[in-house]
Amino acid sequence: MGIFDKGVKKTKQSFFEKLSRAVAGRSRVDDDVLDAIEEALVASDAGVDTTLKIIDNLEERVSRDKYMSFEELVGILRDEIGKLLNCDGSVTDQNVLPFDFSKKPYVILVVGVNGVGKTTTIGKLASRLRAEGKKVVIGAADTFRAAAVEQLQVWAERAGADIVKQGMGADPASVAFDTVKSAVARGADVVLIDTAGRLHNRIDLMNELTKIRNVMRKVVPDAPHEVMLVLDGSTGQNAFQQAKEFARATDVSSLAVTKLDGSAKGGVVLGIVDQFRFPIKFLGIGEGIDDLKVFDKEEFVNALFTPDDLKK
Repeated sequence: MGIFDKGVKKTKQSFFEKLSRAVAGRSRVDDDVLDAIEEALVASDAGVDTTLKIIDNLEERVSRDKYMSFEELVGILRDEIGKLLNCDGSVTDQNVLPFDFSKKPYVILVVGVNGVGKTTTIGKLASRLRAEGKKVVIGAADTFRAAAVEQLQVWAERAGADIVKQGMGADPASVAFDTVKSAVARGADVVLIDTAGRLHNRIDLMNELTKIRNVMRKVVPDAPHEVMLVLDGSTGQNAFQQAKEFARATDVSSLAVTKLDGSAKGGVVLGIVDQFRFPIKFLGIGEGIDDLKVFDKEEFVNALFTPDDLKK
């Protein structure tokens, strides 16, 4: 079983069930088949715009090739989905962490609403970095929830990372400043800054993140090097809406998608990458500390379209 098979299992089962029913007993791809594919993509939360893009491309291929077997249809779908996931910053090797370690410390600002797995993603990422010999400092800048700081403390201890924190209600920018300053003093390789998980008034969110960025730049002039948005893949279109809000509020540069293994809504990955052109860098596929995997487009597509799916 490949790395991502568990993560897309439910999405794949749901999608291919619908696809198999659509093409059963047919010798060509007609409007009914295309309608069924459209329905399957929408049900997997790929989003209307992305679904229509895929269907338009399929129609063009079908009109040109006329006859098409199930195997050919799956092959074309595979190609189209692969193209959608191909954007600047896409990861090409799941065994290599997708960061520029020549920038030291490499500062990552982690954003996302409460409940998406933001804190656990930071902990798992810190663990992976530590396993590769990197010195990591975590900043607990979500100062609005005591539980967030406590949870981050536990993860930092598990990962063997240093943590910088202040009291409940402290200024998040002050925590971020102290974290970056401490990281420089300690010769750290990577800084991970947790932020408040409230989708409050967008102007407030923008001001808060701008303030954090500005104070960090007093220590590391080009910080943050990355703004990573964490999304819960099981929430489907809610995740899409969150991506839209955070894209308006700050300069999101990458994604980590969590909880995909328990959902049939994996199509949201396609829709978000297609519509926003944010590269996915990590996929959360379980609860364990090692269950945050570097996202590899080829492996993800392979997991969606394994050879068994062609034997219909």
